Amino acid sequence: MSVPASIPLFAPGEDCAPAWRAAPAAYDASDTHLQILGKPVMERWETPYMHSLAAAASSRGGRVLEVGFGMAIAASKVQEAAIEEHWIIECNDGVFQRLQDWAQRQPHKVVPLKGLWEDVAPTLPDGHFDGILYDTYPLSEETWHTHQFNFIKNHAFRLLKPGGVLTYCNLTSWGELLRSQYSDITVMFQETQVPALEEAGFRREDIYTEVMALVPPADCRYYAFPQMITPLVTKH
Repeated sequence: MSVPASIPLFAPGEDCAPAWRAAPAAYDASDTHLQILGKPVMERWETPYMHSLAAAASSRGGRVLEVGFGMAIAASKVQEAAIEEHWIIECNDGVFQRLQDWAQRQPHKVVPLKGLWEDVAPTLPDGHFDGILYDTYPLSEETWHTHQFNFIKNHAFRLLKPGGVLTYCNLTSWGELLRSQYSDITVMFQETQVPALEEAGFRREDIYTEVMALVPPADCRYYAFPQMITPLVTKH
């Protein structure tokens, strides 16, 4: 599939990290879009896909770690599952306030963790989680396509219990790859994601994916492909 070229999400060398924590979280009036520093962080059309990620992360029950809160789409679905605890890392001040308010209304214990995952994840104990859902926004042009690998290689494998499940996405990266380099979403995942998962310690035979049809709105700046892919990566 080919779509018209658009303005890149990041300018060469752009780095949003220093300003991200305190930048206003711009939820629109209809609560269908979240922007921070002008970046399209999340949009509500993603809901069926976010629910797929949530189902994967909560499939073992127990204690779930979610990295990135956004609009609470995935988080609210995780809370519908038979889990025990829900730990959530979020760095942006405004989004974290929304997380704290949301947490008070949930049926299962929520542990809000404030800060960049780079600072918070090293403080978490090994083998602590039955499921992990990683979905954060890239904060720099340099890490646009790779930030998920830094988390996966340094933390995801060690944080999971044996038999635990990792799921994740980087839609801003995958949307660009599917616009410019790939026409098959499964091939894209196999070629650009699986090697890093194996390097982190996951076995190829324990890496599964599920593809769903979901057509983004025409004005979406970060994703235009009519399919989404959910990884289900088990630690053995």
